[in-house]
Amino acid sequence: MTYRDDRSRLDDILQAIANVEKYKGRGRDACEGDELIRSWLVSQVQTIGEAASKISDELRSVRPEVPWRVIVRMRHILVHDYFETDFDEVWNVVVRDLPDLKSKIERIVKALRDS
Repeated sequence: MTYRDDRSRLDDILQAIANVEKYKGRGRDACEGDELIRSWLVSQVQTIGEAASKISDELRSVRPEVPWRVIVRMRHILVHDYFETDFDEVWNVVVRDLPDLKSKIERIVKALRDS
């Protein structure tokens, strides 16, 4: 098994956000009404949570502006309570939380690259 460092996990988060952005512009109703897009969005939010759960404690402690625990908790809800998934909540994450998360992760990646 290949070791994946924090930088790789941060790239995973940014890629998942980019994947979401491909479909977000279609709007909530179109995304919820299309089973494949709806499942894709949920999957990408799960991927973000999975990658966040693998970030080192060291990075988490120096970057408290990212709500790491909240992100991981959302992943657990989506994975373990899948059939109870509330698309309204997923959509809120997509439009409300991911743009802010993207900018925070981009700043972290830039700081890591510049150090």
